[in-house]
Amino acid sequence: MSDTPIISGHNLNLWYNDTHALQSISIAIREKRVTALIGPSGCGKSTLLRCFNRLNDLIDHVKITGEITFGDMNIHAPGTDVVHLRKRIGMVFQKPNPFPKSIYDNIAYGPRVHGTKEKKELDRIVEKSLRDAALWEEVRDRLADSALGLSGGQQQRLCIARTLAVGPEVILMDEPCSALDPIATAKIENLIEILKKNYTVIIVTHNMQQAARVSDYTGFMYLGKLVEFGETRQIFEHPSETLTENYITGRFG
Repeated sequence: MSDTPIISGHNLNLWYNDTHALQSISIAIREKRVTALIGPSGCGKSTLLRCFNRLNDLIDHVKITGEITFGDMNIHAPGTDVVHLRKRIGMVFQKPNPFPKSIYDNIAYGPRVHGTKEKKELDRIVEKSLRDAALWEEVRDRLADSALGLSGGQQQRLCIARTLAVGPEVILMDEPCSALDPIATAKIENLIEILKKNYTVIIVTHNMQQAARVSDYTGFMYLGKLVEFGETRQIFEHPSETLTENYITGRFG
């Protein structure tokens, strides 16, 4: 594992129309570590997450200033290939969103879009992605079945496998367990621990216990500001800011 920042935000500001949703945020995301973003609803966690692969571009009347670098690339530089950026920085959403296709075709979809046509190679990618998402043993005999027939937890792992299939370096997860039961949640958390060996993971969660369990670094956000950022143990055991301590101890939020 490396302490090299893979994504850095510098003085990042974002407005939805006149609403100043992110205010002067600077953050360094370490490579092959899990970073959690916590804070009360509406504090800007998901908005910040969507900045990292420019998903906010899809929302009308958004203005962004400041800089985000991914490696040595400014992701807002003119001519940036946003499709390629989102291939390298994948996204797993709050609610599982499998395509109404077979399990196999869900995983093969991304590689096909990016030009992989040979069945033998697609077979390899599908199996590897499902294995990496800890789902292969559960679905290996039903790859032709509809993905919509899977349980909620299986669907979320399928969506993670679909993200892995295009070979990302970073995986963004926006409250990936909020729609899942405790058993399915535990499986996702175990999976995150495995994924960080090969990927950088950034997770937004409203569950502070989850952040404490799965992350190496934690950022606490409040009213569009990054109040505090540091190693997870330090944030939870010895926060520097009174606001962080009040949130973590349940005095507000």
